[in-house]
Amino acid sequence: MIDELLPSSVATGSTFVDHDAALTALYPQEAAAVASAWPKRRREYANVRMCARRAMSELGVPPAPVLSGPRGEPLWPDGIVGSLTHCPGFRAAALGRSSALAGLGIDAEPNLPLTQDLLDFVSLPQERAQVHALTRASPDVCWDRLLFSAKETVFKAWFPLAASELDFTEADIRIEPGSGTFSARLLVPGPVVDGERIHGFGGRWLARRGILLTAIALSRTDLSARRYAGRGGASR
Repeated sequence: MIDELLPSSVATGSTFVDHDAALTALYPQEAAAVASAWPKRRREYANVRMCARRAMSELGVPPAPVLSGPRGEPLWPDGIVGSLTHCPGFRAAALGRSSALAGLGIDAEPNLPLTQDLLDFVSLPQERAQVHALTRASPDVCWDRLLFSAKETVFKAWFPLAASELDFTEADIRIEPGSGTFSARLLVPGPVVDGERIHGFGGRWLARRGILLTAIALSRTDLSARRYAGRGGASR
């Protein structure tokens, strides 16, 4: 399902079930990283990395260990950008070449409501108003959880570019229910990528099989187009 939200240049791997073989397929460095973790965590870790290796194969990249940085972010081979996600009943990975993509983020969540305390913690007043309106209009989607997923995806796209934290309340999310898209307006200065300051992100979302998915793919072509438009076009 995650491939439906991403451009064709992005390779993906996903699974709805955990495979025992994924545990034995871990690289030694990966196995060491979760040696003391609970069995559930080891299964999540192993199966999402199995998805990553499928995506590597699709992209034509030799298989490699996927270790974690200080914030838990996945560390990819040179020339690759990517993102991992897992929730009950679903694991996925998405990878692209950094020559084409400046950033990539995906997130999966169960289509279940947040507690009010958690919603208050992760959202802005205008976002909560939007969630309440969407819930009244279409209660089959847990819009509060979708908002949370979109914010997680923004963070995953942001962090490798900015190398800094982004608080939940430092991005204002607008969800478009009809088009399956969302936008994120940054409320703090964004990173500069290819000479263009990032002021926000655009993403896509999907609700299916009891799962909410969100994805952001920041293409370098789009950044070039923004820079061109900002200069008023090329001189003649």
